[in-house]
Amino acid sequence: MEKRKPVVGVTPLWDEEKESIWMLPDYMEGIRFAGGLPVILPFTEDIQEVRQLVKQCDGVLLTGGQDVSPALYHEEPLAGLVVTCPKRDTLEKLVLQAAIESEKPVLGICRGIQLINVFLGGTLYQDIPTQHPSEITHRQQAPYDRPVHEVSLVQDSPLQILLGQESLFVNSSHHQAVKALAPGLVPMAFSPDGLTEAVYLPEKPFFWAVQWHPERLFRKDEGNGRIFRAFIDAMA
Repeated sequence: MEKRKPVVGVTPLWDEEKESIWMLPDYMEGIRFAGGLPVILPFTEDIQEVRQLVKQCDGVLLTGGQDVSPALYHEEPLAGLVVTCPKRDTLEKLVLQAAIESEKPVLGICRGIQLINVFLGGTLYQDIPTQHPSEITHRQQAPYDRPVHEVSLVQDSPLQILLGQESLFVNSSHHQAVKALAPGLVPMAFSPDGLTEAVYLPEKPFFWAVQWHPERLFRKDEGNGRIFRAFIDAMA
């Protein structure tokens, strides 16, 4: 009998102009590379539907994309610098709620780490160049499958133990970042300018998030591939 692959619910991207769900293939390929089977979740505001969907999945991947609404952490948006997607905010809050309730493994990428931090009570820098000026490249130009800065790994954190090294070179494509870390979240990596680059929730079996894009690096970098494998292995 063929071995069943873990099913991963992937939060969808939304094209406002075309009113269309879409997906970058690297997210899906990262999951498949690690032995999982990705499925794109539909947009819904019904918590019962979301609970049913998450229950049928073995884990959840929160993808990158538009800015998390500052209203979720009780701030006014910086004029002209924040582009939000209310449909995503609504869905992903429900998905996180259902995943936490059902103890499903969670991996957040880019927007994913930001949404997780806000959902659990943290805040964000709405715009790094404005609120946390730095010489570090956080929003690189194409090609995106190349590292642009290093992150230091927190000693004895799950990510450092997984990789067995003190640092990791990463790509970067974001203008928002974790500001005040949410209660319960523990950092696993920092950029040279002090921004939080990876976090986990110790009380959960696997609840990780990273600010960079391992889905664009796993083919070239073993460490980033291990992140996807650890995520899928947690569903065994």
